[in-house]
Amino acid sequence: MTQANQTAMERISDREFVVRRTVDGSVRLVFKAWSEPELFRRWWTPKSFGMTIHSCEMDVRTGGGYRLVISHPSMPEPMAFFGKYIEVVPGERIVWTNEEGGEDGAVTTVTFEGRGEQTLVVWRDLYPSKEALDEAMVSGATSGFDEQFDQLDEMVAELGAE
Repeated sequence: MTQANQTAMERISDREFVVRRTVDGSVRLVFKAWSEPELFRRWWTPKSFGMTIHSCEMDVRTGGGYRLVISHPSMPEPMAFFGKYIEVVPGERIVWTNEEGGEDGAVTTVTFEGRGEQTLVVWRDLYPSKEALDEAMVSGATSGFDEQFDQLDEMVAELGAE
C-alpha cells in the first residue's frame, strides 16, 4: 500500500454518507474481493474491532442475496447482517440493501473505477431519513473504514502477487 491511499469519509447530505478510497490493484481483483465470500470475509471487519465472521453467504448478482453472521465479545449472541443485491454490474457496481436495520436500513452502492493498476472505490450509504443516518453515526456504524480498506488493500496486493 502506498502512503497516498487515504480513506476519505464525509456526510454529503442529511441522508447520505460517502467513503472514497483508491486501492492498489486492478478492478478485476478489487471486484473479486467484494464478490467472493472466501475473500470478502478476510477483509470485511476491521481486525481491531474484535469481531468474528462465523458465516458468509453471498450470491452476488442482481436479485441475489447475502447473509453474514458476526459476533463480538460485547454481544450476547452473534448478529446476522443480510439483504438483497439490487444491482450488480461486474467490475463496475454493486448495490445492496441492509435489511437487518429494518426500515432504517441503508441502501449501499459501491462503484469501482479503474485507474491503471489502481481502482477508485466509492461507497455510498443512502439512509431512509436524517435520523437513521444520525443514529448510524452515533452507533459507530460509519467508523472503521480506514482499517477496513487497509485490509482490503493488503489482501488485493496478495492476490496480485499470486
